[in-house]
Amino acid sequence: MTASLSRLCRWSVPQLRMSNVSAVTVFCAQADTPTNKTFARAVRPVKIKLITVAKGNSKGAEAVAHKIKRYTQLEHLQIKPNPKKAASPLVAVQSEGEKVLKLITPQDYMVLLDENGKAASSEGMAKLVAEAGDRGVANLVFCIGGPYGHGMDVRSRANETMKLSDMVLNHQIAHMVLLEQIYRAWTILRGEPYHH
Repeated sequence: MTASLSRLCRWSVPQLRMSNVSAVTVFCAQADTPTNKTFARAVRPVKIKLITVAKGNSKGAEAVAHKIKRYTQLEHLQIKPNPKKAASPLVAVQSEGEKVLKLITPQDYMVLLDENGKAASSEGMAKLVAEAGDRGVANLVFCIGGPYGHGMDVRSRANETMKLSDMVLNHQIAHMVLLEQIYRAWTILRGEPYHH
């Protein structure tokens, strides 16, 4: 039985039809975890808006952003840290927050990235993207704060808060990890072999 199940993991969809297997979900027997085809589904391509409080962008991030654009629209909006050149971190965070909130509409679904947020798996990110499309939101917005994080106004506007890691990540690393996970989410939803 185990050998036949592990053979199913390597079969393509036409082979499954030819073998009269009627299972909708195919599980790998060896790892006892679902294949990436398990999560594949039709998704309305919701526009993704990425708001970052940062000075620059890496070429690696641009390359991953280009890959995401095969699946949906991606807009990256960058806010300069501490736009008022305030000496106080609280004032800097507040002025950054004012600029962030001007970029968000009431129809947007906003996910705040924060070290104290809810942990998410790659499959969880795929579910978030799919559900945003199902709900018909205008934009799925991800927001990465500046060096001192997010202000209270931005936090209260967020629909949910997520963390990318239990470790604190510098801005450019967090940006890159987020983009890669958005790309991975789309490959999961399309049943593509990138995620395994």
